[in-house]
Amino acid sequence: MKYSLGAIQYYWPKADVVSFYRDAADSDVDIVYLGETVCSKRTELRYTDYLQIAHQLREAGKQVCLSTMTLLEAPALIRELSRYVDNGEFVIEANDVGAIHLLQERHLPFVSGAAINCYNQYTLRQLLSMGMQRWVMPVELSRDWLSELLAQEAVKDVRGCFETEVFALGHLPLAWSARCFTARSENRAKDECELCCINYPSGRPVLSQDGTTVFVLNGIQTQSGLRYNLINQLSSMAGLVDVVRLSPQKSGTFDWLARFRANEFGQAPMPLQADDTNGYWMKLAGMTLEQSEHYEQ
Repeated sequence: MKYSLGAIQYYWPKADVVSFYRDAADSDVDIVYLGETVCSKRTELRYTDYLQIAHQLREAGKQVCLSTMTLLEAPALIRELSRYVDNGEFVIEANDVGAIHLLQERHLPFVSGAAINCYNQYTLRQLLSMGMQRWVMPVELSRDWLSELLAQEAVKDVRGCFETEVFALGHLPLAWSARCFTARSENRAKDECELCCINYPSGRPVLSQDGTTVFVLNGIQTQSGLRYNLINQLSSMAGLVDVVRLSPQKSGTFDWLARFRANEFGQAPMPLQADDTNGYWMKLAGMTLEQSEHYEQ
């Protein structure tokens, strides 16, 4: 089983991003995704900066993928997308079907991101025919769903042609909007946001009237209020999952990577906290926390 770091979802200062990827280069992570996937106004790092980091990570033995924007709202973003697609060195994680279209035109392999609506065997087979070499399962789906999908006739005969990746740690990316919720929370217009999301390096929590964190605002992205954590479900992924994805957090990411590796076969389970959830993987409500050590077969 391989482990990956997804693209940083939040808006961090450039120095913090560079420091994070310096630590990633020194870690035992296998795959690193780079790029801004949420908001094009976040410009602490630009295309050339990501390429420089990508080269450094590759020299450290990491497989590097460049991640594209999830919501394309202007022609300029299409031009920037083309720069990423035409980078000539690194595989692209496509988070929008527009990216898949460009990649298919150029006959380039790609990773299908979790934002791509792939829910059945025919869609998966179609993506494979278009050049997909790895796909990230939509975050709200379960282990049972994945098992059933991979056993379908249209998929099982080509199972060896692609890898399956599962989002396993971090606040789940649930939705994107043309509105910027972080700016709205500060009574700012989206076009006059002053990049205020940089003040929330882990997003801005949204509480219910009883004080429960139900969502996290991250610019135009809405995330789960609870942190998704599948550290105790790793043994249930055997034979199904090739890559386990950890979403970068402001602190402790590489400590979690070590804990995940230590518990790959269920030999070092961890009690989860009240702000963790694993419900979707267990085919339960999304905010449910099941403390069982292993998935019940």
